[in-house]
Amino acid sequence: MPVYPREELEEMVERWLQANRDAEKEGNWPKHLGPMYTDDAEYRWNIGPNEEFVARSRKEIEEWALGVQMEGFEEWRYPYHRILIDEKIGEVIGLWTQVSPALRDDGTHYQVEGIGGSWFRYGGNYQWEWQRDFFDLGNVKALFFELAADGKLDPAVKRKIGKLAKGQLLPGHERLRKPPSFGKKLKGFLAMVRIALFNR
Repeated sequence: MPVYPREELEEMVERWLQANRDAEKEGNWPKHLGPMYTDDAEYRWNIGPNEEFVARSRKEIEEWALGVQMEGFEEWRYPYHRILIDEKIGEVIGLWTQVSPALRDDGTHYQVEGIGGSWFRYGGNYQWEWQRDFFDLGNVKALFFELAADGKLDPAVKRKIGKLAKGQLLPGHERLRKPPSFGKKLKGFLAMVRIALFNR
């Protein structure tokens, strides 16, 4: 692992945060964040026990992670509230919140509860070579249910949810292993019902 000057990593973080602010302002994520990755960068996040999003080049990051995945989220904000830098191994962790532009009846923004963040590996030349996001998937789903119930879920997000519900994978989505059979799912469901009702 190369050692990078602390000042260079701090400058990288500042450039990244500014690019995020510019992307939020314009609603254009590929334009502002795309140049922040090396040509062979990898960007991934988990989507449950058997699904992973993976983009394996700057081109795929721009088209899939910052393009398709951000459709319907152009006006969302992702404010960072803590940055941790390890200059010895060139890695950074940023903790952020996902905030919807939609407002509840009490005037507050819908936002994903729990913790969200990104783990980066610096590749030099003020670009990331690797990134992995993490977030509370249960809270994301709960918020989407709430937005849908209140009629405030973006149409583009509805279309993507519809595809996923039919078993269609979006660009970059990969299965981690063979999906469990219907019988296995039913067995697990009945086991949880038994536990809930009879504690056994």
